[in-house]
Amino acid sequence: KDLTSGFKESTVSDIVDSRRAEMLQQANALDERESFSNLRRLAWQNGHYFTLRTTFNQPGHLATVVAFDLPINDLIPPGMPLDSFRLEPDATATGNNENEKEGTDSVSIHFNSTKIEISSALNSTDMRLVWQVPYGTLLLDTLQNILLPLLLNIGLLALALFGYTTFRHFSSRSTESVPSTAVNNELRILRAINEEIVSLLPLGLLVHDQESNRTVISNKIADHLLPHLNLQNITTMAEQHQGIIQATINNELYEIRMFRSQVAPRTQIFIIRDQDREVLVNKKLKQAQRLYEKNQQGRMTFMKNIGDALKEPAQSLAESAAKLNAPESKQLANQADVLVRLVDEIQLANMLADDSWKSETVLFSVQDLIDEVVPSVLPAIKRKGLQLLINNHLKAHDMRRGDRDALQRILLLLMQYAVTSTQLGKITLEVDQDESSEDRLTFRILDTGEGVSIHEMDNLHFPFINQTQNDRYGKADPLAFWLSDQLARKLGGHLNIKTRDGLGTRYSVHIKMLAADPEVEEEEERLLDDVCIMVDVTSAEIRNIVTRQLENWGATCITPDERLISQDYDIFLTDNPSNLTASGLLLSDDESGVREIGPGQLCVNFNMSNAMQEAVLQLIEVQLAQEEVTESPLGGDENAQLHASGYYALFVDTVPDDVKRLYTEAATSDFAALAQTAHRLKGVFAMLNLVPGKQLCETLEHLIREKDVPGIEKYISDIDSYVKSLL
Repeated sequence: KDLTSGFKESTVSDIVDSRRAEMLQQANALDERESFSNLRRLAWQNGHYFTLRTTFNQPGHLATVVAFDLPINDLIPPGMPLDSFRLEPDATATGNNENEKEGTDSVSIHFNSTKIEISSALNSTDMRLVWQVPYGTLLLDTLQNILLPLLLNIGLLALALFGYTTFRHFSSRSTESVPSTAVNNELRILRAINEEIVSLLPLGLLVHDQESNRTVISNKIADHLLPHLNLQNITTMAEQHQGIIQATINNELYEIRMFRSQVAPRTQIFIIRDQDREVLVNKKLKQAQRLYEKNQQGRMTFMKNIGDALKEPAQSLAESAAKLNAPESKQLANQADVLVRLVDEIQLANMLADDSWKSETVLFSVQDLIDEVVPSVLPAIKRKGLQLLINNHLKAHDMRRGDRDALQRILLLLMQYAVTSTQLGKITLEVDQDESSEDRLTFRILDTGEGVSIHEMDNLHFPFINQTQNDRYGKADPLAFWLSDQLARKLGGHLNIKTRDGLGTRYSVHIKMLAADPEVEEEEERLLDDVCIMVDVTSAEIRNIVTRQLENWGATCITPDERLISQDYDIFLTDNPSNLTASGLLLSDDESGVREIGPGQLCVNFNMSNAMQEAVLQLIEVQLAQEEVTESPLGGDENAQLHASGYYALFVDTVPDDVKRLYTEAATSDFAALAQTAHRLKGVFAMLNLVPGKQLCETLEHLIREKDVPGIEKYISDIDSYVKSLL
């Protein structure tokens, strides 16, 4: 008090009072303290935590303690072990940390024996978090993270060093090693090859170095002659005679050629040729060639003579066999005919081989040619039960100029071969004109046999080189392919054969046949104009063939499906015998011509155009005769009826022209065309019921078949007189 009273009303007294008031205020205020524990571990949970204790102390009251256990497992990265962390008091904490709560975190690193301690102060506390990392763990983690890139870098460095040391000196090493090994081997091989070539030459070869006077290269022939040669004199003489001289050594003539080397100027190359041996070889070659040609000519002459020698006896045998009446005479006659045919083919093959065959150009009708081929192959087709179809797409009176006999032989050979190689089915002959040129024709023969083998196809290029197919009636002709191809080539074409096993064969013959000139191919009056024909045929292919033939002759064809109600027709055609109840034509593919099977009923082969024409005209004649009988005569004279009918204009327009054509064809001895014209005239006379004219034409047809030229001329004159009397 004494002291206090002494300081009243002074500055010291004021300071003491304010300090006392502050201390009283602090004593009465709530005392709050915080403390942190070390990191602890829960063994049963494998977790780490620390405890935060907050103590509330107020004077006059009990102290209140609040503890928080804070886990830190989720705060630490998985790669940092929790055993390495610890919390400890921060001795370096100062009072100014309270003012720097928002400041940056400070991290300190200390080295403690074998560990590195990384510590960081905890804001607003006097604690710090310490992480201890052992040196070994740090080194292992560091190596684990950088080992792969380090190894890659080391490998790349090693590769770079290897490439640098290898390829930098590669060119120098290669240039040094190649001459020593590979080049030496190559040079040795080349030298050996050169020596071998020189030794195998049929000429003498000598390479001489004039400057050093030594022989560089030589072979055995040159070595043998070298002691007898003065190379200096030979060089001088060769330079004076364009590098070629002749020399006699040991009574043998040699030719020596000298060449100067372009590589070594003072080096000469000598080529020595034995003239006597070369002349001898040439003589032997010429003699061998003459002998070969003589043998060829002798073989051809032999084959020709043997063919001529066999032909007459074979023909005599065939004629004698045909006259026999014994049961085996027919088979004997057929075998004799085969023998005659083979001899004839051998003669033809010889003529084609020695190029002595000559073509005979005539004007002919392709359809007439086919009509002659069909009867020749029809017996063999009927014997095997095959079907034959002729599909000619040419015009009705298409005339061609060419070798008729050659074309006929080609078709016969190929169709006979097709018949032999076909056991079941049909054979079709198609004739077309090429679209590219009207002068080129294509004949296709299709069969449904087993096909032609590869060995048989070789007979197309070489005659009779392989065996052919056979059936129970005989063997296929081995000369057929070669003869057909050679004849087709003579006609400006070729033969092509395509076959498939089990499906058949297609023979295509391409030839060149000039079409007839317009003035030669005159427009003729068609025979069946205004004639309506009912075609009741089941097969579409046969119906098309028959319809095309009839329409080419001017007829109008209808089918039962196309026929209108109450529509009349003149002639009935069918391929079914049960449908032929009245007059009509029965179509067949195995009939040899025309055959009468009943009153007004005829059976005809539709593949033969002349037979079809004759059958149609006969049927028309029969129908006209029946109409004449049924009609009652009304009187009047015959000429008046003829003028009153509609046939007078047809007679005047066509018959005189046909008579003129008879004279022309008789003058050229064209019997095929002559027979067709006579047949056409006979049909006209039959339609007009002019019996004398019809009889004259029938007699003329018989004379044409006999090729009786005087009789043909006489009856042509009689027909001309008869026609003039009618006119």
